[in-house]
Amino acid sequence: MNDIRRTILWVIFGFSMVLLWDQWQIHNGKQATFFPSPVQKTAAQASSPISAPSASGSPDVPVAAVVAGQTPAIAPAVASERFDVHTDVLKLTFDTQGGALVQTEFLQYLDSNDKTRNFVLLDDTKDRYYQAQTGLIGGAAPDSFPTHKSVMAVSGDKSLKDGQDELKIVFTSQDIGGIKLVKTYTLRRGAYDIAVKHEVINMGAAPLNPQLYLQLVRDGNKPVGESSFYSTFTGPAVYTDLKKYQKVEFSDIKKGKADFEKESTNGYIAMVQHYFASAWILPAEVKRTFSLDAKDVGVTVADCCYRATMITPLETVAPGQAKAVEAKLFVGPQEEKKLEALAPGMELVKDYGWLTILAKPLYWLLDKLHSFIQNWGWSIVALVLLLKIAFYWLNAKAYASMAKMKAVNPRIMEMRERLKGNPQQMQQEMMKIYREEKVNPMGGCFPIMVQIPVFIALYWVLLSSVEMRNAPWVLWIHDLSSPDPYFILPVIMTLTTLLQTALNPAPPDPLQAKMMWFMPLAFSVMFFFFPSGLVLYWITNNILSIAQQWIINTRMGVPPQFNLPKFK
Repeated sequence: MNDIRRTILWVIFGFSMVLLWDQWQIHNGKQATFFPSPVQKTAAQASSPISAPSASGSPDVPVAAVVAGQTPAIAPAVASERFDVHTDVLKLTFDTQGGALVQTEFLQYLDSNDKTRNFVLLDDTKDRYYQAQTGLIGGAAPDSFPTHKSVMAVSGDKSLKDGQDELKIVFTSQDIGGIKLVKTYTLRRGAYDIAVKHEVINMGAAPLNPQLYLQLVRDGNKPVGESSFYSTFTGPAVYTDLKKYQKVEFSDIKKGKADFEKESTNGYIAMVQHYFASAWILPAEVKRTFSLDAKDVGVTVADCCYRATMITPLETVAPGQAKAVEAKLFVGPQEEKKLEALAPGMELVKDYGWLTILAKPLYWLLDKLHSFIQNWGWSIVALVLLLKIAFYWLNAKAYASMAKMKAVNPRIMEMRERLKGNPQQMQQEMMKIYREEKVNPMGGCFPIMVQIPVFIALYWVLLSSVEMRNAPWVLWIHDLSSPDPYFILPVIMTLTTLLQTALNPAPPDPLQAKMMWFMPLAFSVMFFFFPSGLVLYWITNNILSIAQQWIINTRMGVPPQFNLPKFK
């Protein structure tokens, strides 16, 4: 049994070293050695922005038109302009070309890389391309309708005034193909979701059957400054009641291997990244088709942009009549409670992975603690303390088993030295000692293994919660989502890990004993790049584990002693 335990530890250690080396390669700007991913091309390969017409003078065809098999007719060239709109939480930049939202600045969130600037999600610069666009396609009709390339007239307020709870921005297109599109954005105080009403007016003499497309277009680059030592998902996602939350990698889209539900009467389409997301949401029971594609556009940030599109057909619009479709555009932080209130399944853009069932109650408890403590750092400490109390008896059994192992360790070492030339007899004698002393070699492992999913889930809660961004703890820790600027917490983390290793029974095999000291040192390297909140969580867990192990050893009459390594 002891050999099985050693084998498991060796496998874990070996795989951990592979992952560590792989992430170190990526961190230094090199291709991963063991798990390579497609290299995304960067700004140097670019030439002109996606919003510019192509060489032929025609605008880019929206993905919705491609799905419908159309090629929109070319609208007369009209100069477009951009302007800013302010609420109490958002600064939005709109373009009269298509009434598109081309930049969103969050007034209550600072940029992680430059604390003098607010965080920007949607953007259209030389470094980023990320926009929210809508327009019409005409089904079987060959004529073009207003798209996200059609220049529109605009009216409405540009700033939310004191005492005003909402403002409206109205974009009105020209008559294109017998259709006039009126697009109304309604922004509310304190909200990151925007109501977007599309009113389609038939200006012609024949009935028309337009379809509305809503799309998010984004370059395929990871957020600037994101650490390669912890990987969070960046890319599109589709949600439906039938198949739930479906993440799709950019690489799968480019290869044509994207797997997601294509049609539904519910759900949303989103672009997700660490802490923030954007999404188009339609009312329930409205028929919709989902589409994800990649298009080489020669923009300044990459040679490929990715489009997440939702298309909904309108009923036949008779001459002189109008039809309206209500939608919501969300662009904001992944605040779980607000997302839950927005739409079914919307909270899943805050991605906890396969441990969501454990992570959600942990976040709920963390949020409740914060409502009393009013400090996210101390809330993390309190949450780990509560978990330690909840798992006290499991930990007690594990540490009791370790204490028994430590008590019989001198006999094991003497026996190994005496029978080192006879491995088979050595194994038999070892099992005999374990039976006589009623020691289970795996007894210290199982109780700890049971707790691992809970603490991994807590890891993802802390990694994914936008509340940690720019949240101070004490003294020099001003942002729990950023690494410790002076590396004090990672050093403490390393020391507590080594102390915990010293308190554990030394493996009888000298080589394994040495490797058990290298493992915490290797893992500690990663913590120098982890967010402070995560390091604080591990330090708290280590300190409480050491205290509990010390108390249990003392109660069992096995005085705590430090098993220091012997490197000879």
